Amino acid sequence: MPDFLVNVIIENKPEIVDPEGNTILNDLILKDGKTPVKKIRSAKMLRFQIEAKNKDMAEKTVMNLCDEFRIYNPLVSKISVETLDD
Repeated sequence: MPDFLVNVIIENKPEIVDPEGNTILNDLILKDGKTPVKKIRSAKMLRFQIEAKNKDMAEKTVMNLCDEFRIYNPLVSKISVETLDD
């Protein structure tokens, strides 16, 4: 079976305040007042290397692990998945 790299990106839902993103924007980016950047949202990424029959099975297995082990809080976070061939 082939190996896949499955990237899971965990970020706050849009309606949830993101203090880290706000700090980066306000204290670093906007200091000079010359940037076109309007908003920054922070996230964390987990990279799983997994053996699976195909891309869909790799994604499904990783999503099930994230749900089973409560790797993220579905009340405040959303996750997205990106799969690459190893």
